[in-house]
Amino acid sequence: MSGYHIFSQFYDNLTFNVDYEKRAEYLQSVLSLWGHEAGLTLDLACGTGSMTLALKEKGWDIFGVDASQEMLSVAMDKAYDKELSVLFLCQRMENLDLYGTIDTCISTLDSLNHITEKSTLQAAFDKVALFMNPEGMFVFDVNTVYKHREILGNNTFVYDTDEVYCVWQNSLKENNVINIDLDMFEKADGVYTRHTEHFKERAYEIGKIKEMLKIAGFETLAVYRDMTTEPIGEKDDRAIFVARIVEVKNAE
Repeated sequence: MSGYHIFSQFYDNLTFNVDYEKRAEYLQSVLSLWGHEAGLTLDLACGTGSMTLALKEKGWDIFGVDASQEMLSVAMDKAYDKELSVLFLCQRMENLDLYGTIDTCISTLDSLNHITEKSTLQAAFDKVALFMNPEGMFVFDVNTVYKHREILGNNTFVYDTDEVYCVWQNSLKENNVINIDLDMFEKADGVYTRHTEHFKERAYEIGKIKEMLKIAGFETLAVYRDMTTEPIGEKDDRAIFVARIVEVKNAE
C-alpha cells in the first residue's frame, strides 16, 4: 500500500463530489435499522478524515486510523480548523493495535480494496474482531468485481480542478487487481508542476469477503447496494457490508 505522499495533497480536491454529510447520515440509518448504538467507533483507513469529522460533528465518539502520515496530517489540520478534538493513529489495517475495545468500526470509500493480498485482508478483519466488544458492528464498503472489470479496468480518467489537473490510468491484472498510475499537474502562478503516484486496488468476490468475515468471528447481516438497504446486484459497483461480531476474541 502506498503512503500517498503526493496524493494526500490533492485527495480532497479530487473527491469533491463525495457527499460526506449524506454518507454519514446513511451510516447512522444503517446502524439504527439494526438496532445498534454506535458507541466508541473506529474509522478504519480514515484518509484525510472527512468521514471521521462528519460523524464527529453528529455527536459520534469516533477516532481514525490510517497508514499514511501525510493523509493523517491533513486530517489533523481539518480537525483543528473545525475546532474538533479527534484522535488519529498511524497504523496499517492488518497491524491494528488499539488501547481498548470498540463498539463499531466503519471503513468507507473502498479503503479495503487497497489491500491486494487475501491473507492481509484476513489479518485486517481479524484485528478488527480482536478489538470488538460483544455485539459490535462492522460496516464497510468495497468496490465490486463488476466495477473493476467493467468500469475501472484498463480505462483512463481525467480530472481538471482549480488546483490540479490529474490523469488517472488503470491497468487490470489477474485476480481483479488494478494498477493505478496518477499523473498530477499542480497549478500555481500559471506554471504546472508534475507529481506522480502509484498504487493498487483489488476487488474480492462477495462470497469470499463473507467467508473471511466468518473466519474473523463476524456474522454478515446484509450486503447492500451503495447508499441503500436494497440487496447487492450483479452490476452494482459498490457493496455495503453490515456485519456483527459473534465470536469475541478480545485479548486479555
